[in-house]
Amino acid sequence: MRIGAHVSAAGGVDKAVDRAQEMGAECLQLFAGGGPQSWRFTHPGESACHAFREKGRQTGIGPNFMHGIYLINLGTPDPSLLAKSVDALAQALNLAADLGIAGVIFHLGSHKGVGKEAVFRQVVDAILRVLERSKEGPWLVLENSAGMGQHIGSSFEELGRIRKAVGSPRVKICLDTQHCWSAGYNMATPDGLNRTMEEFEREIGLEHLVAVHANDSKVPLGSGVDRHENIGDGLIGEKGFATILAHPAFRDVPFILEVPGPDGKGPDRTQVERLKAIRAQVGVHP
Repeated sequence: MRIGAHVSAAGGVDKAVDRAQEMGAECLQLFAGGGPQSWRFTHPGESACHAFREKGRQTGIGPNFMHGIYLINLGTPDPSLLAKSVDALAQALNLAADLGIAGVIFHLGSHKGVGKEAVFRQVVDAILRVLERSKEGPWLVLENSAGMGQHIGSSFEELGRIRKAVGSPRVKICLDTQHCWSAGYNMATPDGLNRTMEEFEREIGLEHLVAVHANDSKVPLGSGVDRHENIGDGLIGEKGFATILAHPAFRDVPFILEVPGPDGKGPDRTQVERLKAIRAQVGVHP
C-alpha cells in the first residue's frame, strides 16, 4: 500500500515527481497535456517524457496515474462533445504510455436527464473507441461518482456492468472514498466497510481495483455531493480511515490524496504524513 498525492505538473511533467518527493509521496497523480478545464492538448515532447520516466525510476515513486480532464462526458447527448471526450481520453492514454504511467483515471460524466439506462450503450461504445485509438499498456480507469444530480457511475453495479460490457482487461476501477461515502456506502465502520467491499467484489471484482482516491468528506453519508475534506477533519474521520486502511482489500492498492490541504491548494506533506501515520497505526507496510 503506497501513499501518494495529486501534484502539479507546472513547469514540466518531471516537476511533478520533484513535488511528490518533497512531500514524501510514494506515488502520484497529475494532469498532463493541458489544464483540467480545457480541451486544448499539448504533448510535452519526448525529452520531457524521458525526464519524467527517469525521475520516477530514480526516486522509486510509483505506480503513477494521470487524471482525465473534467470536461469529459461519455453520457452527453451532444455528438460533438462526445467526440471531444473520446479524443481527450485517447490522447491522455497515449501520453500515459509515453510517460510510463499506469493509467488514466476519469469521471464518466452525466446522462443529462435521459437516464443511466438510455446512455449505457453509448458509454460502452465510447470506451471501446478510446481503447481502439490508444496505445497498449496504460489502464483506462473508471472513477466512482458521488451520485450528484445526473452523474454516471455512483453504484458498483453500474460500474461493473460498464466494465463487463466493454470486456477489456485494460478497464479498471478507482474507488474514491468521499464519493463512496456521498453515494451511501458507509466505509467508516467495520460492518459498513465489509458490506461495501463485498458488494464491490460481487459487482466488479477486487482484482479490477487499481487505485483509491483518499479523501475525507465535508458532507453527510448519502448526501450525493462531491466535497472533499482533509484526512481526519471530515465525517469519515481518522478512525474511519484506520478502518479502511486495515481492510485486506486495500493491502496492495495505492492511496492517492486529493484533499484541499491547509490552504486550499491541494495535498501537502502534512496530509501525506497523516495518512502514513494511520497506515503505521494499523500495521500495514508500503
